Amino acid sequence: MQATIDFKQLVEAVGDAVVASDASGAITLWNPAAQRMFGFTEKEALGQSLDIIIPQRQQQRHWDGYQKTMATGQTKYGNDVLRVPAVHKDGHGLSIAFTVALLYTPDKKVSAIVAVIRDETTRFAEDRNLRKRLMELESQLAPPASAP
Repeated sequence: MQATIDFKQLVEAVGDAVVASDASGAITLWNPAAQRMFGFTEKEALGQSLDIIIPQRQQQRHWDGYQKTMATGQTKYGNDVLRVPAVHKDGHGLSIAFTVALLYTPDKKVSAIVAVIRDETTRFAEDRNLRKRLMELESQLAPPASAP
């Protein structure tokens, strides 16, 4: 006997943020994990542009890619993880990683993009500190430059 899955309950229960947006980039789905991650309540986020979580310096690049995906129905981020900066409601920066899924109309046009997002801010900072420490150690091991 196969159990039926309550997809609304699934999206609300999952620990990663799930954010969906329509063809224009307006948010149509915002789960509790998205609220924890970005600080906006579902009521505040629904109907808003994705710009509420995209740093201003990244917005043009984001929208270029978004519009291309909407037009072509293709994205490499269905399988490949995209790592980008994001912004919290209070203005502090985040490092996020996500994959996307495309939803289609019956006539095969992209109707929405759904992102499953993980906050990697802590891991990103730890990696940056480790790389910095490694560079410091390597510089201590490097032979001194010979004088001319």
